[in-house]
Amino acid sequence: MLVKTHCYALHGIDAIHVTVEVNISPGVKFFLVGLPDNAVKESQQRIESALSSIGLRFPGKRIIINMAPADIRKEGSSYDVTLATGILSAQGIISDKLLNDYVVMGELSLDGSLKPVKGALSIAIQAKNDGFKGVVFPIENCKEASVVEGLEVYSAESIRDVIDFFNQEKELFQHKYDLFDFNRETDAFGEDFSDVKGQESVKRAFEVAAAGGHNIILVGPPGSGKTMLAKRLPGILPPFTLGESLETTKIHSVAGKTDFKFQLMTKRPFRSPHSSSSDAALIGGGAYPQPGEISLAHNGVLFLDELPEFKRFVLEVLRQPLEDRKVTVSRARFSVEYPASVMLVASMNPCPCGYYSHPEKECVCPAGAVKKYMSRISGPLLDRIDIHVEVLPVKFNQLSSEQKGETSKEIRKRIIKARELQAKRFDKYPSVYCNAQMSASMLQHYCKIGEKGKMLIKTAMQKLGLSARAYDRILKLSRTIADLDGKETIEPLHLAEAIQYRSLDREGWGN
Repeated sequence: MLVKTHCYALHGIDAIHVTVEVNISPGVKFFLVGLPDNAVKESQQRIESALSSIGLRFPGKRIIINMAPADIRKEGSSYDVTLATGILSAQGIISDKLLNDYVVMGELSLDGSLKPVKGALSIAIQAKNDGFKGVVFPIENCKEASVVEGLEVYSAESIRDVIDFFNQEKELFQHKYDLFDFNRETDAFGEDFSDVKGQESVKRAFEVAAAGGHNIILVGPPGSGKTMLAKRLPGILPPFTLGESLETTKIHSVAGKTDFKFQLMTKRPFRSPHSSSSDAALIGGGAYPQPGEISLAHNGVLFLDELPEFKRFVLEVLRQPLEDRKVTVSRARFSVEYPASVMLVASMNPCPCGYYSHPEKECVCPAGAVKKYMSRISGPLLDRIDIHVEVLPVKFNQLSSEQKGETSKEIRKRIIKARELQAKRFDKYPSVYCNAQMSASMLQHYCKIGEKGKMLIKTAMQKLGLSARAYDRILKLSRTIADLDGKETIEPLHLAEAIQYRSLDREGWGN
């Protein structure tokens, strides 16, 4: 008897429909075809043990299973329940009446219980698009899958629950999504800027960065608060929209990094890979490509602490993703694309010993060491970082003060207003949502500065030795500062503040 069941294979962050065809005939051989990997091939032993635990026998007949389309590789153990359901239906133990209406997936334990799978949200979205009535998942996957409207999401704890569901002998629990919970959780705050003592100029730089989506680098001695400040940046970014949350959750779900306690990611991700990370770890890759840190930070913050300690070739692979806001990982037979729209926050010491330009401690680095240390970061990568901030140590009277600073909630209100202005400005450009993404032609249209402004930039470039590449960055930053100020036109005051954020472009730095 020939039976068909339905499941999905993951390709990047998308899901591809797979039809599992099961045919049982007289004989004693088991065949599993359709480009399965070793984990899929091992499903026979898991299915046999799971069925035995509920008093059923694996059929001692000739079983041929085809996973179509056969040219797409199937990976992992998430097909166990799909295969088991097909085998049981081909035996006549499960009715085939509902098999074409529902997608069923899950990993089988030897005792017959179900374990969660990766990419449940991607699978549920595609199942809805393909016209399926619903999905049957392990209970851990159902919260994220339930956000898909118009799709029935049922949870099964064991293979016995699956059998009873398809035989219409038992009603499984149907999960439904509550949008109120999402809105409530996006307003929650973690680490707060009010805990940071002093550093008012650096806080202002973070506000400008968050308002315009600008990348930022912090340069300062050890213990000056660079990491502490960076960890608070997600709290002042605009709240997740539902679309952003869905896209980010899909990436984490495919990578197997979702928290099964929550339906969707409600806080912007903050990823901080170690300086020993490989290029594949940062941008994604592997024999069967997985998303890297820059994709896991999509719609959030990628924090690279001690930037010069990263291998130079590792940093160079970030250049294209930072520009294109996506990563394409190519292999001989296929390529995978992952979103990678992030705010890059980097931090570094100003020299090997860490005390170059320190107000109190003396730098002990030999001559030329500072310039050599700074040269570990290439010009093209530095060119993609809009804001350069020098972070100085906090004085004792500020550290010991009991006065609280401005809260993240108050800062975020100003940032949301600035982003709303940008949303109106760029409504004709669907791929542009903040000032940092403006093209050269858009700069000419939206960043007009007048004669006084031109003279100010000209003077700054001559006296401070600013590089030519700093010009566009200054215009973008000044546009964001004007938005925070609620001004339609860019004034000399806005330009002056933007100029001071280009400290690493100055001639003589590190000499």
